[in-house]
Amino acid sequence: MAKISINLATGSLQQEEIIVGIDLGTTNSLVAFINPDKQPQVINDTGKGVLVPSVVHFNEQGDAEVGNEAKAFLTTDPANTIFSVKRLLGRSYKDVASHQDVFSYKIIDDDTDALVKIKAGNKFYTPIELSAEILKELKARAEHALKTPVNRAVITVPAYFNDSQRQATRDAGKLAGLDVLRIVNEPTAASLAYGLGLDPTQQKTIAVYDLGGGTFDVSILQIQNGIFEVLATNGNTFLGGDDFDRTILDYWIAKNNLDLKTLAQDHVLMQTLRLQAEAAKKALSTQNLYNEKLGDIWCTLDKQTFEQLIEAKVAETINCCKQALSDANLKASEIDEVVLVGGSTRTPFVKQAVSNFFNRQPHDQINPDEVVALGAAIQADILAGNRSDILLLDVTPLSLGIETMGGLMDVIIARNSKVPTKAGRQYTTSIDGQVNMKISVYQGERDLVKENRKLAEFDLKGIPAMPAGLPKVDINFLLNADGILTVQAIELRSGVKQEIEIKPSYGLTDDTVEKMLIDSIEHAKSDVEQRMLIEAKSEGEQLVYTAERFIGKNSQILNEAEISSTNAHIDALKEALAKGEKDLILKKADELNEFTRPFAERLMDMAVGQAMKGKKINE
Repeated sequence: MAKISINLATGSLQQEEIIVGIDLGTTNSLVAFINPDKQPQVINDTGKGVLVPSVVHFNEQGDAEVGNEAKAFLTTDPANTIFSVKRLLGRSYKDVASHQDVFSYKIIDDDTDALVKIKAGNKFYTPIELSAEILKELKARAEHALKTPVNRAVITVPAYFNDSQRQATRDAGKLAGLDVLRIVNEPTAASLAYGLGLDPTQQKTIAVYDLGGGTFDVSILQIQNGIFEVLATNGNTFLGGDDFDRTILDYWIAKNNLDLKTLAQDHVLMQTLRLQAEAAKKALSTQNLYNEKLGDIWCTLDKQTFEQLIEAKVAETINCCKQALSDANLKASEIDEVVLVGGSTRTPFVKQAVSNFFNRQPHDQINPDEVVALGAAIQADILAGNRSDILLLDVTPLSLGIETMGGLMDVIIARNSKVPTKAGRQYTTSIDGQVNMKISVYQGERDLVKENRKLAEFDLKGIPAMPAGLPKVDINFLLNADGILTVQAIELRSGVKQEIEIKPSYGLTDDTVEKMLIDSIEHAKSDVEQRMLIEAKSEGEQLVYTAERFIGKNSQILNEAEISSTNAHIDALKEALAKGEKDLILKKADELNEFTRPFAERLMDMAVGQAMKGKKINE
């Protein structure tokens, strides 16, 4: 095992190796580093290009291909080709249900708040595993280009990502074999790339307008003493340059009187037309007319018509800017700097709309596809201690969290969080009538608490007896500048409260931290597999309980064949649970869900019918 020292003040591994900055994007991802001239630079490995499409394809053997090679399968094997996985990170099915039609692959609906799973072939994947495949590709490209191992990284996320999404990004990094030193907001990284915030005496208010291929967001930031504070964010996670392509495509379809039904069935022609529309969009950034022919189809478009086609979409982004300013209680005139991010900001009409709204020329000198990754590399350089002019605040060296069902570690304060810091999460009971909740506090990077360091344990007593899932318990962690951790648990309905103070760094040596970090990276794959099996078992057992309860209460609306088949599905799921095979459990759970879905809809229709008649419905 290679010897790695650790600096407890920064919480980062200390070794003469490169720390990279990674922009893990919805459409494309890329990696950057600080070159020997002390300048941030994106990596273009063996001429493959800077951008790695965020697409993962699984072949019949279950092997993954990532990037350009995977992108080719979007039309030929869409069911096993995963794109836009970033939209699913840290999300439950309920979060993305309304957008299911956007995805060509199968997202499992288990009608719970559990994190989504994606089916490809006969296997089930989490967005964390899929994001890890993209990060592995970026890591491999960086190592090949730089001829050195790459084990440490800073990864960027949108400013609006919640704790769950940030932790999912960290987990993906760990699974890819990376020690994620910091999760940085994309607008912060973009600002750093332009040198904004590097001067501690600087005080500025910045707007970052980020229009990518599939998403748009605007963030209002305030920089003071080198600290970035997000004042407001707004946007649309289903609006981007792809929509510009779509308007061009629709325009050509109408102009050439093409039959939509025929076109929808001809995937190759549809994809070729889409690529032609993308080429037209790019060309019209520098020329006034695009004129090509595809067989008998004329693909002609002038700049003025293009701008009319996208006007409504661009206006939508400006409305988001207005809302963000309103939320931050600011006027456009109070914004000191505007930064453009995302390839779609190359469109002159977009640039002009932003300039007109904020009444100032936006920063656009740096390639908008690369600006976030370059900023991440600068942040990595700061964390490496290579910039003596920048004060690095104290951070917590190991993650802090609590034990949840199945002995899993749920991180509340992630490793490398700035100190002082406060974070919290809401939990509920798992058993009907539960009046006490045991709260066990752990420190470490492993997915199972038994592999981590136990800090304390206490009981929250006196929770009102309610059905499982109804009590709402807020658990808050407050880590002060002296390294004292206060853990507070409060049941919101009753006000029952309990708290404890701990010193996480007590008895913690550099060697201990080093070993815990190395172990977490080395065991990342097996840890994730264990976590997923435990989660699959919990969800499967819950589904068995729900299905049996449903049959017991509603047998009158089911015929004998339906009851018999449902019981057969339940037995199959129980058998899978006994075998303890994750993919089999998820497969049988999905089959039970699909089979019983019409019954729930039938019950709902009956309930609505009865209510319309004014009759009381029994629960």
